[in-house]
Amino acid sequence: MLAMRMTRHGTKKRPFYHIVVADSRSPRDGRFIEKVGTYNPMLPRENTQRVTLVEERVKHWLKMGAQPSDRVARFLHAVNLGPKVEWNETPKKSAPRAKTQERLKAEATAAEAAKAEGEAAATPKAEAPAAAAAPTEAPATEETTTA
Repeated sequence: MLAMRMTRHGTKKRPFYHIVVADSRSPRDGRFIEKVGTYNPMLPRENTQRVTLVEERVKHWLKMGAQPSDRVARFLHAVNLGPKVEWNETPKKSAPRAKTQERLKAEATAAEAAKAEGEAAATPKAEAPAAAAAPTEAPATEETTTA
């Protein structure tokens, strides 16, 4: 099977990648069939030289059945040579376990119920000032006698 992937070049702490078409069984930086582009992550995103591709060769290899890696597929989508790739920023491993999710769901429903009760309790208080505006009887003062 053919794979369109990146091979690392450059020096330590200064990466530079070639985008190549290779047999999927060959090592990452090993034998490849054809170099179809480059990627320089050291350049800013706006720079046109950050990703360079030979479009006609990329189209040819995609027709031949080469499968792009996730990162290369993103580059291809940026230049309208491939479909948009679904990208999960958060891996599934970091998601809470089943019991934790149940506990969080129960806490959320309890919070919603408390909020609903608070709104229900707030409604009569809004009516209370209207009742307070009506004249009320003053409390009687108590007279004390000393003997």
